[in-house]
Amino acid sequence: MTHIVVLVMAMAMSSYAVIDRNYFPSFHPAVTAVAADERLAAGDLSLGRESTIIKPLSIPTSPLVSRAPIVHIIGRDDTLESIGTQFNLSWREVLWSNPGLRMPLPVGRPIELPPVPGVVVVVRIGDTPASLATKYGVDQTILLGFNGLRGPQLTPGSVLVIPVDPAQGPNLSTGVPADPIEPRQFLCPIAGAKIIQQFGPTSFAVEPPFGGYLHFHTGLDLLAGYGTPIVAAAGGKVTAAGNADYFGTRVEVTDSFGLVETYAHMSLVNVSAGQEVQQGKIIGFVGSTGLSVGSHLHFQLAVGGMPTAPGPLVGC
Repeated sequence: MTHIVVLVMAMAMSSYAVIDRNYFPSFHPAVTAVAADERLAAGDLSLGRESTIIKPLSIPTSPLVSRAPIVHIIGRDDTLESIGTQFNLSWREVLWSNPGLRMPLPVGRPIELPPVPGVVVVVRIGDTPASLATKYGVDQTILLGFNGLRGPQLTPGSVLVIPVDPAQGPNLSTGVPADPIEPRQFLCPIAGAKIIQQFGPTSFAVEPPFGGYLHFHTGLDLLAGYGTPIVAAAGGKVTAAGNADYFGTRVEVTDSFGLVETYAHMSLVNVSAGQEVQQGKIIGFVGSTGLSVGSHLHFQLAVGGMPTAPGPLVGC
């Protein structure tokens, strides 16, 4: 009986296969026999001799970017600009990653630099991925992924590299862009104002000695009428506001990169110490207080504690 059942099942399967082939008279096998050492290809796929689908891989032709901070030893001929150029960074990013760096640059001192546009930071107690992402204006997942971190816990004292979009720049602690108008540039504190005195040596006897010169003007003077509004050239934190002997009534802003901008000879201030301001916010009004002759604004930049030519001001 068992043999009869097996025979009947075999005949049924054979007839089903015949019916199946006859039902698709135009059917042809997709793959025909080929020599054992040949491969079939379709698009970017190929079929190996063991019927294994092979997809070609893209092999990098240049080395991958290291994600660790770059350690650079300051050389005798180094400047902020030359260091930035060497590592494809702006000179602002060199300072940003090395707070407390003083001018002139100390030869032999090691400094840390980001391998991509951004900043090197040391984790402090209380820092979290979310707080650092907000502070530096990046997505939290980018911060974690770039540094190979898997969890929300950060170790105080550890060093992170935070990539920052050069077109946007840093944020204030509140999460808003520090420089929404001209990122990484100085905005003219008084739009359209004429610069009546440049940075550098001068014969004007009112100016104090500096840098080996008898008289040296340590900033830019912008001509404007009494009471004209003055705006922040760059966003940051107000680190001083009020009277200072030479500057008269002045506002000092330490920007997000650690540069210090001083706005002097004001008639009135419009901010207070500890306040954060965005680029373009009104911080005071033109006057002629302190060591001044006529209404104007004295705008001064300090880099690493040293008065420095601010370069072009956008809008002056």
